[in-house]
Amino acid sequence: MSLGTHAKPAAVRVDPVVQLNKALQDSEFGGLQVVTRRISAQVKTKLVLCPRDRASLFDPVPSIDPAEFSASVQVHSAAPFRPVTIHPSDPLEIVFTSGTTADPKGVVLSHANVLGNIAPIEREMQKYLKYERLVHPIRFLSLLPLSHVFGQFLGIFLPPLLAGTVVFESTLNPAEIMAAIRRERVSVLVAVPRIIESLKHKLERGLEEDHRREQFARRYAASARHHFLRRWWTFRDIRRHFGWKFWAMISGGAALDRETEEFWHRLGYAVIQGYGLTETTSLISLNHPFRTSRGSIGKVLPGREIKLAEDGEILVRGGGVASGYWTQSTLQPVADDEGWYPTGDLGALDAEGNLLFKGRKKEVIVTPAGMNVYPDDLETALRAQKQIRD
Repeated sequence: MSLGTHAKPAAVRVDPVVQLNKALQDSEFGGLQVVTRRISAQVKTKLVLCPRDRASLFDPVPSIDPAEFSASVQVHSAAPFRPVTIHPSDPLEIVFTSGTTADPKGVVLSHANVLGNIAPIEREMQKYLKYERLVHPIRFLSLLPLSHVFGQFLGIFLPPLLAGTVVFESTLNPAEIMAAIRRERVSVLVAVPRIIESLKHKLERGLEEDHRREQFARRYAASARHHFLRRWWTFRDIRRHFGWKFWAMISGGAALDRETEEFWHRLGYAVIQGYGLTETTSLISLNHPFRTSRGSIGKVLPGREIKLAEDGEILVRGGGVASGYWTQSTLQPVADDEGWYPTGDLGALDAEGNLLFKGRKKEVIVTPAGMNVYPDDLETALRAQKQIRD
């Protein structure tokens, strides 16, 4: 049976949610294209390494898909390149970071900036290498992008000093992360606080579903006064989820809340926090893996200085402070005339010299009475209430 010439076509229903998602994706892609092309023009990009489906973002700059990198290189001559003299002050990379502003800034990091942060950590590592054979090989699971300086340090620069292996995963699903840790025999997880919190919530949901929450709570309360080796054995049922090789978490990018830090500590895991910014080539302070000061972001690393401004802002000076911000014609300094870089973060020092993170300067609430209210402190107090999860 054929339709007559006056027959109306069947109505096609388009899901408004699907329409909205497509519009958002198109908008996001268009926004990325504007930003990437502006950055490419600013730094005069010659070649882009990116997946093929993202190559159009950088048109007309040529690109190579990392999966095809070996094949692309093989078509060129194998003759050695002309040697180039590299000076410590030469730029190593330009990292574009939006920070807390909308317009990305190109932070110029030199070879000296990166080495200035690696050297003190390497010296400290040397003291413990004789114990490294007990946990060798160290395998890191990195959930941080390599466009993030902290991700570079834990994914590229530091693992070779321990002859370590790095496993990269892009998933944010707690169940998949736990499976990867167990499958890859991971020793150390490198992630932002939100991921570490989500793993905690995943375990808690599992305890609820198995009706073991009360029994776990009794063990958890008793473990506060136990040695870590006893805690390690007490919670062996939890350790089976991650595998027996897993023993530490390194958190960066933001401050980890004290409740989550205490949770993993009670279970017998080492939780190491670091603090830094792109402008300081990542690390300013770092918790010692075997002498962690819970609630703090560690002691300031050798080779850099900090001081607190009158309003509590953390000021940093030292070899890790970036060369400057990249502009079209000049290099704009990130620090003042005396070399101090204002981080925009508020902090305090305890009696042992550990740095405490108080929050972002612009987020502080000042009451009519002149009292400063720090949102992080307020959230910590609220989370301590049994009726509040988050």
